[in-house]
Amino acid sequence: MTATASPARLLRVGTRDLELGSSQLGTLRDATPHLGDPAALRARLADEGYLLLRGLQDRDLVLEARRQMVQDLREQGVSEPSGDPLEARPAPASQLRVDGSRLTRCPAFRQVVESDRIRRFMEGMYGGEALTFSFKWMRVVGPGDFTGAHYDVVYMGRGSMGVLTVWTPFGDLGYEHGTLAVVPGSHHLSGYQRVRDTYGRMDVDRDRVSGWFADDPLDVTGRYGGGWATTEFRAGDVLIFGMYMMHMSLANTSGEFRLTADTRWQKAGDPVDERWIGKLPKGHYAWHSEPEKMVAMADKRREWGV
Repeated sequence: MTATASPARLLRVGTRDLELGSSQLGTLRDATPHLGDPAALRARLADEGYLLLRGLQDRDLVLEARRQMVQDLREQGVSEPSGDPLEARPAPASQLRVDGSRLTRCPAFRQVVESDRIRRFMEGMYGGEALTFSFKWMRVVGPGDFTGAHYDVVYMGRGSMGVLTVWTPFGDLGYEHGTLAVVPGSHHLSGYQRVRDTYGRMDVDRDRVSGWFADDPLDVTGRYGGGWATTEFRAGDVLIFGMYMMHMSLANTSGEFRLTADTRWQKAGDPVDERWIGKLPKGHYAWHSEPEKMVAMADKRREWGV
């Protein structure tokens, strides 16, 4: 009897369906076996540009933070008011805007993102005292939404270039929830040099340009090389990457909110982007403040020749 081939698994990445396991979309490599060996982790980060670490955070604490967040979303009226305390489904016909900053004030949130575990890990990576930005980015991504391809440097590039993003999922995330995808090596691949020299020097407050480079994943890898990679996550896992890692997310097709957080770390003593530190960080003070002055990314890309 002839074996039947397994059907291809198509995943919605941004605005395009890509086949998982193809040259266009692969799987992230696990760096967890190198925990306890900062030199090996630094070498992996320098080479591939990211670290996938399973169970770095306390799973029970992450799930407690999720429970608190779901309760807050219900109190905001944007999530269904009953059901599983860990389930965050949009309330029927809700048109309310989600206040993600409220979720960062849930007691267990900072216990996760500023835990002793992650601080010790970052100190090992930097070889000394580590500093985390006061501002925390909470992402509440609804069904149908996704994050476009971008570099983090365009949002926080006024200080150290050694800033690392720690992407923390609050809950177990399957592909259908809109997991993060990266282009391994895009921080140093020669095909991306022109992108780094143009888009990578942009500042969204100074230049008033939308931060996403592209919505279509093949508008990136089809032009500049490499391939996308993603995986499924469990509560407690983290993904860590630098400022010039091209990344985006799969579309959320789950019917639930995707709850994740971005926190930023750097070596203490290095220059710090003043927008993101202090008791009341000012954040983006000009970006989107005057819509009539915003410049379309498509126009800038034509200007840059990318």
